[in-house]
Amino acid sequence: MDFALGDDQQAIFDMAYAFGQEHIAPHAQQWERDGTIPKELWPQLAELGFGGLIVSEENDGAGLSRLDCTLIFEALSMACPSVAAFLSIHNMCAGMIDKFGSDEMKARLLPDAISMEKVLSYCLTEPGSGSDAAALKTRADRTNEGYTLNGTKAFISGGGYSDGYICMVRTGDAGPKGISTVYIDAGTDGLSYGGLEDKMGWRSQPTRQVQFDDCKIPTENLVGEEGMGFRYAMMGLDGGRLNISACSLGGAQDALNRTLAYMSERKAFGKSIDQFQALQFRLADMEIEMTAARTMLRQAAWMVDTGHPEATKYAAMAKKFVTETGSKVADQCLQLHGGYGYLADYGIEKIVRDLRVHQILEGTNEIMRMIVARTMVA
Repeated sequence: MDFALGDDQQAIFDMAYAFGQEHIAPHAQQWERDGTIPKELWPQLAELGFGGLIVSEENDGAGLSRLDCTLIFEALSMACPSVAAFLSIHNMCAGMIDKFGSDEMKARLLPDAISMEKVLSYCLTEPGSGSDAAALKTRADRTNEGYTLNGTKAFISGGGYSDGYICMVRTGDAGPKGISTVYIDAGTDGLSYGGLEDKMGWRSQPTRQVQFDDCKIPTENLVGEEGMGFRYAMMGLDGGRLNISACSLGGAQDALNRTLAYMSERKAFGKSIDQFQALQFRLADMEIEMTAARTMLRQAAWMVDTGHPEATKYAAMAKKFVTETGSKVADQCLQLHGGYGYLADYGIEKIVRDLRVHQILEGTNEIMRMIVARTMVA
């Protein structure tokens, strides 16, 4: 077995890392204070091919593997996990259009999505349906012209900021088979937004409720077939779980790098604190855990890419293990900084806050355990 990255994969990682360090890292804390990411950033990322990472080459996307994508999100998260995670959301939406949309929809929406002249948000969660996503209530009723939407989506990254929304709606009876996927332009009548959520982390991503009040969309904004929306949403989650795991990995690696630099300079009792064996053991534990997490993530990505029958199980295991490892490592890095770790100037507390939500979204880690356990007892 070859665990090394190929030359092309290393080049992908290096390109993403260099962009992040130059264009994202110097501004990450200011963007957090501002509560938004400048939209001018996205076309710059798109120039690298990052606007359509999993869009097929025949539709002018990058057509990358899931493993390649994890390298990009790990590298960008070393600059800012919040920015990298938003890029993941956009790519999940573009990928759904590429995979399930009609030829007309692809021609209409993908060029601006790939160039990131328009950024996209993903709307599944509702105030009363999180882990039980199949219980969603937002309705899309058939009309002569298309569909009329009524309902509310919650915790939407990019709510009121994005240019378009991929939304799971109920077109039929209760249960997963009554759910369809539709696309809504930001300027559509009947579409509105709740107040800006005041969050613990991911503060540079504007997050709001997305509300539909007799919001009318044309028939051609149906993605794929009626009644297939829940299946489409679930099919995209393996990749989303890999991406968010990679974001945890990158954020934690940045925290560890900062901690090594800090400990080499910080002195106590006449020597730098990286010379104390007790603290060296803590560094070693973090390095071991990070290496295990990285190996598990890349194995899961390989399984998704190859269509392995246990790909969903391994993606769930990776998501649970990597996101919890990332948070644990970031927290330990804060501890090793002492009081300075609690100050925004050192960048560690932001990483701790940004990574915590990764254990909740893309399916909570409790749901990941359920997925793994069900495959074991089946």
